Amino acid sequence: MPASEPQFGLPMLSGGMLLAAATMLAVFVAALFVGSMVVPGRRITGPELEGKSISYKLNGLSLFVLSAVVAALAQLLGWFSLSVLNTHFIALFVATNVFAFAFSGWLYLRGARSGRASEGFWRGYFVGVELNPALFGVDLKMFSYRPSLVGLALFNASFAVAQYEAYGELTLAMMLYQVFTFVYVFNYFQFEGGMVHTWDIISERFGLMLVWGDYVLVPFFYCIVGWWLVDASGPPLSPAAAAGIVALYAFGFWMFRGANGQKHRFKRNPETRIWGKPAESLDGRLLVSGFWGVGRHLNYTGEICVYLSFALTSGFVSWVPFVLPAWLATLLSHRSRRDERRCQAKYRDLWRRYKARVPYSMVPFVY
Repeated sequence: MPASEPQFGLPMLSGGMLLAAATMLAVFVAALFVGSMVVPGRRITGPELEGKSISYKLNGLSLFVLSAVVAALAQLLGWFSLSVLNTHFIALFVATNVFAFAFSGWLYLRGARSGRASEGFWRGYFVGVELNPALFGVDLKMFSYRPSLVGLALFNASFAVAQYEAYGELTLAMMLYQVFTFVYVFNYFQFEGGMVHTWDIISERFGLMLVWGDYVLVPFFYCIVGWWLVDASGPPLSPAAAAGIVALYAFGFWMFRGANGQKHRFKRNPETRIWGKPAESLDGRLLVSGFWGVGRHLNYTGEICVYLSFALTSGFVSWVPFVLPAWLATLLSHRSRRDERRCQAKYRDLWRRYKARVPYSMVPFVY
């Protein structure tokens, strides 16, 4: 390969890179944590957990926008290049793993001191001890979604900067990917309040399983398509293919966000209107209108379509970008079966009636 042609690959690690990565990680997490305490935001009360209701401050959208503005200004004013996140990707991965394991150890010791560690060390360390640990008034489980998704967005932006610095322009594939992922993360923070009703917040204790997922899995694995797109030497994305990918993304996003939105609206107000009609339910408990009258887990199907559209921006030159939607499809299919078991135990005969009314889970007329 000629010396003038951009080369891409995994950089070698050095002590200096690891130190720089650890510093960047510490500043990033600390800034978001302080921001979670001081940036204004409306408060909502979540469901009752362990005999009490927790108040959550919803300022994630403000923190995301602030992070994006600071990153953009730093890039435009020449303070630093976001491509440093790309060049330090492996070092940041190592530093974040160390942080996740150490943080999980601190969470275990904190729970053990309070007398809540009733299981063995390894299970308590992995699954967690406390359901909703807080520090300085900040719920740590809810907070951890912020470095997770803001970090993912910053990694994605760094790949665009790296491509521009290497080639002097952005490919159509990279531009589509940037729009898709920015909208996805922005929309999450728009509806951050819905997180307080999710299974992770309500029922999962906070240990290595969730910590590693938040701090390592999501920001480092969910950006694999963007990392692959940095090298623009492959075949360009055609306008027709781009139009098809946009249509798939819009369809998946409509299904994913629409299904979740219908469920949350119904929980707040059982008399809400869905698709222009009053919501219909079984015994006022299980929604059978809208998406929930078509499939029991179409929110998962929509999310898989969204991630498949991410991967399709890379074309079909490699299987690597498709690891993400394939893994997510496996994960969400497994989660749907776990959801079914929990709902069967909770609703009993009502759940059997719901399954008779809505026989398909994730793909109507197929599965």
